[in-house]
Amino acid sequence: MRIMKARDVADMTSISIPHIRRMARDGKFPSPIRISECRSGWLEEDVETWISECVRKHRSEENS
Repeated sequence: MRIMKARDVADMTSISIPHIRRMARDGKFPSPIRISECRSGWLEEDVETWISECVRKHRSEENS
């Protein structure tokens, strides 16, 4: 399992770091996990699953 920094998540999703944090706070994006007292990150698997779900929704809307 890989834990990703916010910059890595932003690069992977093309979404800004502040927007990723807002989406996570609002329950629209996976929440980061606490790594230490002053560090957190996202599980790569969670981010990949979120991206796959976005693609699935997009494709199902195209076919509707």
